[in-house]
Amino acid sequence: MRKGLFALAAVGLLATGSMAACGSSEDGGDAGSGSTSGASAGKVGVILPDTKSSARWATADLKYLTDAFKAAGVEADIQNAQGDKTQFQTIADGMISSGVKVLMIVNLDSGTGKAVLDKAKAAGIATIDYDRLTLNGGADFYVSFDNVEVGKLQGQGLIDCLTEKKATKPVVAYLNGSPTDNNATLFKEGYDSILKPKFDANEYVKGPDQDVPDWDNVQGGTLFEQMLTTNKDIKGVLAANDGLGNAAIQVLKKNKLNGQVPVTGQDATVQGLQNILAGDQCMTVYKAIKDEADAASELAIALAKGQAPTSATGTVTDPESKKDVKSVLLKPQSITKANVKDVVADGFVTKEELCTADFAKACTDAGIS
Repeated sequence: MRKGLFALAAVGLLATGSMAACGSSEDGGDAGSGSTSGASAGKVGVILPDTKSSARWATADLKYLTDAFKAAGVEADIQNAQGDKTQFQTIADGMISSGVKVLMIVNLDSGTGKAVLDKAKAAGIATIDYDRLTLNGGADFYVSFDNVEVGKLQGQGLIDCLTEKKATKPVVAYLNGSPTDNNATLFKEGYDSILKPKFDANEYVKGPDQDVPDWDNVQGGTLFEQMLTTNKDIKGVLAANDGLGNAAIQVLKKNKLNGQVPVTGQDATVQGLQNILAGDQCMTVYKAIKDEADAASELAIALAKGQAPTSATGTVTDPESKKDVKSVLLKPQSITKANVKDVVADGFVTKEELCTADFAKACTDAGIS
């Protein structure tokens, strides 16, 4: 049972019922077709982005969204575009043609996302941007975390780790997320706001600063290897998520620098948490994905049932259209070795997944029981 560690920044979420459910599927089929329990509600379509940029899309979001729609007795078609923009549009066309009442998307980029949202709106379908805001997309609702705050936690985490290591004028390298993902822009806004005063005061030295296309971990590793080859003095790495953090750590291991150069992350993946327990990663940012999925599904369920959602009490201004989007934003939390146990206690990862033989002692030392 989750312990509710992470509160919503926007309150008043609609309660969902416990009626018998129609299902949803990862590969595009309607697992609930043939059931009549959701007959009074419209169908919901959900398009997730990929399974490469982060494990969360397959291991967390799919599960939590599926469970929420089943609990409410609302039919849902949940598919993953696997990073393919053409496939993303094809899936959307199929969902729109099938008569979904609500379409929820995690865009691959704002251009593709806007095209899909425009088609949905033209068909009278309610739209939700999930996790990533589609710039100039005009979605009816947006559900995510406070992504500038995510970046601030990363920046402060790196400062804390460099301070602990008594680093003097450390060179800090950036491995940013995808330039087509507005979240990556917001993360960088956050960590820049924390680290820039250090650069301006000549306490830290700004090192290489690279965006990683499509959050691709292989490219991230290649880029970081190039950074380290040309700048041996890198003493800190602001990696935008755990996958990119691990890519940097593998390069540092090859150079026998792992554990000496602090590396940040995000998403509290099993791999990221294990890297923290091993001392190779400085910190990660935990975003309680169940809370995000529950918030988004509750909006979608209300819309599918023809009800007026009451939970989106906040707004986010689209930086391109300058229009306000009704939003639910959630609060992230910084995770270090001292509180890895909180992620396990919250049910996001299990002790069995995390505390394999190589990490059993580290888990015990970290208070994971």
